[in-house]
Amino acid sequence: MPVFNQSRSRVIQIIFAIVFIIIAAQLINLQVFSKKYKLQAENNAIYRKVIYPDRGIIFDRKNKSLLENSIMFDLVVTPAESRGIDTLALCNLLDIDTAEYKRRMRDIIFKNTSVRPSVFEPLLSQELYARLNENIYKFPGFELSERSVRIYPFHIGANFLGYTAEVNPAFLSKHKDEGYEMGDYTGMTGLERTYEKVLMGQRGIKRYIKDNRSRIQGSYENGLFDTAAVAGKNLYLSLDAQLQALGEKLMTNKVGSIVAIDPNTGGILCMVSAPSYDPNYLTGSERSRHFNKLYKDPRLPLLNRAIYTTYSPGSTFKTVVGIVGLSEGVIDERFSIVCNGAFWGCGNGRPKCLDKGTFNLTSAIAHSDNTYFATVYKRILDQQRYGGADSALKIFNSYAYTFGLGHRLGIDLPGEQPGNLPISSYYRKIFGKNWNSCNVISNAIGQGEVSTTVLQLANVMATIANKGWYYTPHMVDSIEGKEFDYLLDRFKEKHLTDSAIPDSVYEAVQNGMQGVMEYGTGAAAQVPGVVVCGKTGTVQNFYHGVAQKDHAFFGAFAPRNHPKIAIAVLCENAGFGAQSAAPIASLMIEQYLKDSIPEPDRKLKVEEIAKLNLIPARMKAEMNRLDSIKLKKEEEQNRQNLQEQLLDSSGTETTEALFPNEVKQQPNHSLPNQPNKRKQQQLTMTILMTDHKKKKTFRFNA
Repeated sequence: MPVFNQSRSRVIQIIFAIVFIIIAAQLINLQVFSKKYKLQAENNAIYRKVIYPDRGIIFDRKNKSLLENSIMFDLVVTPAESRGIDTLALCNLLDIDTAEYKRRMRDIIFKNTSVRPSVFEPLLSQELYARLNENIYKFPGFELSERSVRIYPFHIGANFLGYTAEVNPAFLSKHKDEGYEMGDYTGMTGLERTYEKVLMGQRGIKRYIKDNRSRIQGSYENGLFDTAAVAGKNLYLSLDAQLQALGEKLMTNKVGSIVAIDPNTGGILCMVSAPSYDPNYLTGSERSRHFNKLYKDPRLPLLNRAIYTTYSPGSTFKTVVGIVGLSEGVIDERFSIVCNGAFWGCGNGRPKCLDKGTFNLTSAIAHSDNTYFATVYKRILDQQRYGGADSALKIFNSYAYTFGLGHRLGIDLPGEQPGNLPISSYYRKIFGKNWNSCNVISNAIGQGEVSTTVLQLANVMATIANKGWYYTPHMVDSIEGKEFDYLLDRFKEKHLTDSAIPDSVYEAVQNGMQGVMEYGTGAAAQVPGVVVCGKTGTVQNFYHGVAQKDHAFFGAFAPRNHPKIAIAVLCENAGFGAQSAAPIASLMIEQYLKDSIPEPDRKLKVEEIAKLNLIPARMKAEMNRLDSIKLKKEEEQNRQNLQEQLLDSSGTETTEALFPNEVKQQPNHSLPNQPNKRKQQQLTMTILMTDHKKKKTFRFNA
């Protein structure tokens, strides 16, 4: 054989060898290494069914279940197995169009591939489930899969319980190592989010053999590879469901918050954020529609105002100023001030005072005298031993910090805000390095740059009640079993205020707070038979630079000698704290300590307050504007629906009858004993507008 032919033969052999190696390598890749085709092959023969576990139940302090589990169904699809079905028939059952069907399929394939089961329609209503259950055999690749969902028998606690929702790609990306899959539900807010790992349990998997027509033939390997679903653990709260229900009732048609704490344990007894909503709104087939409605509500019902919104604490802050003043020795219990209507220590007659007279610590707290506490605050910051206001403010803040102000307390709920204790560097930027106490005197009465959450204010009340210590406020007291006990360890640590504060200081402040309730600003909110220590607060505020009606604050604890409840109440834009917030706190204290409100006049007070509408004017205006827009849209939609319906049933005469001003007017030649044609048209149109939603068809006689 010529050398040339030998060389060419060798080249051909090499080419064939390379092609063979490539084909062999690809076969090995497809059969051994490729997850895609391995998964597709397995799905052709094995059906993998996810068994969703029951989430853990949440109980109150008396073992009443605040939420429970119920069964609903998802419509699940495996796109690779659903080709060739009667798409139009399925769309008619689901009340969607074919474009929506295609969009959902594209999204499912993009997010979860075509060979994995995915939720096509979640949480079916009973009617839709019944229709699908009768016809599901007509749609290969689709099945009905049961799921445990939440129901709320008491209809309370939405803002702290939170809600669950289906995971999305962003969530899966963020939590990619936690075992979630498309179609799973997870806690999104509140306790559902914080204790997700406790409540979620573990999914189970069942595998079945399928034939070439995707029909189930039986268990795969006799269930050898199946895993059982494990229910989530139950949570037991310190919360009192009856107290919570009363708080939500009292805050009807109001904007604000109530937080009550057991000062002995730090357990939250109630947490009301108003306005709230029925937690059942965010479960089931109507969840999306309800969520959109709540999201657009100008009162922001989805917001937990107890921990997320911060406010100037107003006169409730005077209790802290008094404690620091006594501890620093700038005043004693006998120190008194004469108030003639304003504080003149800074030369400008501010802040003003509501009451004139001579006040010592006890009476100054009882009557909430601004001049007294402005004097105390100025003396604290003007102490020569600290060399200036910069260092003195740091000392003041160090006291306040130990009461839980200026930082997150660490409650077991997401979204807690830290509030604010202004620092010297902030004031140097505004007033220069030589700023002084008069620049910040409004802080003395809880205005200025000081801000707190309602939770922090309730914690201050608990700290004063305990004479210098508190436990971190928390919702969960215990968890079923022992596996997750470590999550609660931080709530057993006692936090102490500054050791320089003796019990006598707290006694002096408590004397003033008791005076508030007996003869001072809160006297109208006394609790029959209970010694309550309280403090009212009225807070100036602005919205986009425009002055609003004052916020109403009230903080208290009771009974004085053996405190069992510490409470803070805020009503936005409701005026004086004594008029709105204090009566609410009074009823809440009575309910908790007596387990009821027995007196008829007190029961009547509950109903009066519940009916009182204190929604801020700006929110009312925005609600009216949105309602007006919604009404116009509904009218326009009804008009279009009517026009289409009448055109379908009566032709061109319908347009003339429904919109007579839009066609040429004809002279009326009707005889005296004949009905007026135009009136007949208008009458018929009125009937149509009343009954068009019933899909009745009327014929015009015009």
